[in-house]
Amino acid sequence: MKIAIAGTGYVGLSLATLLSQNNEVVALDIIPEKVKMVNELVSPIQDEYIEKYFDEARRGERILNLRATLDWEEAFREADYVIIATPTDYDAEKDFFNTSSVEDIIEKVIALDNPKTTMVIKSTIPVGYVNAMRQKYGIDNIFFSPEFLREGRALYDNLYPSRIIVGSYSEEAQKFAELLQEASLAKDVQILMMNSNEAEAVKLFANTYLALRVAYFNELDTYAEIKGLDAKSIIDGVSLDPRIGVHYNNPSFGYGGYCLPKDTKQLLANYKGVPQDLIRAIVEANITRKKFITDEVLARGPELIGVYRLTMKSDSDNFRDAAIHDIIKNLKDKKKKILIYEPMFEGAESNGVEVTDNLKRFKKDCSVILANRMTPELEDIKDKVYTRDLFARD
Repeated sequence: MKIAIAGTGYVGLSLATLLSQNNEVVALDIIPEKVKMVNELVSPIQDEYIEKYFDEARRGERILNLRATLDWEEAFREADYVIIATPTDYDAEKDFFNTSSVEDIIEKVIALDNPKTTMVIKSTIPVGYVNAMRQKYGIDNIFFSPEFLREGRALYDNLYPSRIIVGSYSEEAQKFAELLQEASLAKDVQILMMNSNEAEAVKLFANTYLALRVAYFNELDTYAEIKGLDAKSIIDGVSLDPRIGVHYNNPSFGYGGYCLPKDTKQLLANYKGVPQDLIRAIVEANITRKKFITDEVLARGPELIGVYRLTMKSDSDNFRDAAIHDIIKNLKDKKKKILIYEPMFEGAESNGVEVTDNLKRFKKDCSVILANRMTPELEDIKDKVYTRDLFARD
């Protein structure tokens, strides 16, 4: 089949790599540098398995029928499926979920008037969005299929999916589910077919539950810190209950990344007219945690506060929406001097704060260093480091 994929971020590029093993895949992006890199089989994002597959393809050890283009007509023409993996975002202040990039692709596909093309939305969208698009454009060749990927592990999670969910009962939807299953290495993966509204809800509720886990163990950690208790001992004792488990239990500066912040806020917005307390609390708990971290750092009376890395987690190149950004803002509001160490950042400043790639200078000059996750790089100045990483993972 010919499959076009709009967007080459974590979702789009991992799907492009996955499906190009058995199909012709054309990836569309608006950034020339990314298109060039994909065509040279060099990953524009940090992902261990994408990089591995690209390396093997360059050496002729793996066949990937994949190319990239800036031309949407070239990408979409004669496509059996157009997968939409463009960025969306929710603005809590305006109570608005920006899906303009998705609608732009829908309109381009409609303009080509190809009756055999089916659109598959992989971008995060509010509940009811697909039905709204069907009514707005008078189409039925579109459905939603949620993704459940981790940053830096996106292709791995597509190769070994926890489940495949498709928001349609159509023949095209069944074929698409089979394409994903065929390309994966987990042949016993369960396929769930459902209506579009339910599929959209699955994505938002799944990510909000993960945010709940993060917020819960962060608040446990806050309690232990204030009461002078050993948080790790408490978490170990709680997590050994098999009903609770040891996943998503490592305290942090707050949940962040591409998905959890916007998805929790979007789900909260979808609750208009529906009684709830918990969903709002999950959103507000993240704000409270960042304020607690800020206060803990300020209590140490630092002259120069160091921030070790802006990336969300190890093995990720995502600077967007990491919890540390709000903590930096809180510290700036208190007129504190800050120095960021981020070797992957291009530029001398981030939001008015100096950024350096000189680790030696960073360690020497900073009196307190914030590290969301501890690393061997900081072991020699461990007494300066403020972290809530108790398990050296996640």
